[in-house]
Amino acid sequence: MTNVDVLTYAGNLANLDGVVEEHGERYEFFKADIANADQMDALMTEHQFYAVINFAAESHVDRSINDPLNFIHTNVIGTSVLLDCARRHGVQRFIQISTDEVYGSLGPGGKFTEESRLDPSSPYSASKAGADLLALACFKTYGQEVLVTRCSNNYGPYQFPEKLIPLMIIKALRDEPLPVYGDGLNVRDWIHVTDHCAAIVAALFEGKPGQTYNFGGDGEMVNIELVRMILDKLGKPHSLICFVTDRLGHDRRYAIDSSFALRQLNWKPRHNFKEGLDETIQWYIENSAWWQPLLERAGRY
Repeated sequence: MTNVDVLTYAGNLANLDGVVEEHGERYEFFKADIANADQMDALMTEHQFYAVINFAAESHVDRSINDPLNFIHTNVIGTSVLLDCARRHGVQRFIQISTDEVYGSLGPGGKFTEESRLDPSSPYSASKAGADLLALACFKTYGQEVLVTRCSNNYGPYQFPEKLIPLMIIKALRDEPLPVYGDGLNVRDWIHVTDHCAAIVAALFEGKPGQTYNFGGDGEMVNIELVRMILDKLGKPHSLICFVTDRLGHDRRYAIDSSFALRQLNWKPRHNFKEGLDETIQWYIENSAWWQPLLERAGRY
């Protein structure tokens, strides 16, 4: 198993503590940019990989609004480079990890399915939609065994502090204002990171090439209710909530229908959201030594 990471501001080698001890020579870390064709070619020349799983992405919507080119570089060009190298080096399977955000915004009813049309609202989601289309085109054009997976919002331990749940937990722990966009009534579906990983493994070994699979957590939650839950669990006052100007192009609601993945991959989420949130809050309480250096390095929280 080879882990490739360019280590941007969100990269953290501390996340890999214990991995070498657990996996020994079966694991290696390679610092590289997936958009660098020479680096990817050298890596795939050295190894004979069964599969490439493309987790790599710039993923923060706010940052994409301020600087779209970084997202095009990694999410579109990087995916294209990986697809090309994988094809030339005989990699059997390619899993493109994507997001429900490529579908745009839902109204008060219904859920995204694999047949929902792409309607991205931000530079981030547009770059992911473009990468998905490149991946699926490689299946149609070259016959590559490409699969695309699209998940709802992840949560759990080790999530970078700019994401909603860790951001709110950390600010509440510090008794700082918790910024909530607009009226706070945007809805997101939450999937625990370990459920998402299990879904990807199922797609890797059981998925059909050329197919897209949606993975949701059955954890729909209105943003303001989620923030209040976090404050209540930490014993903090709701007066810490601070409503701020809404994000540009802010999608109102996401919800995922995972029934196709259940039928085809025999996968379903195992975590109850409220219990998973409790565990996540406790993890951030106990691991300030992990997230504190990230806040200082990012310099924006």
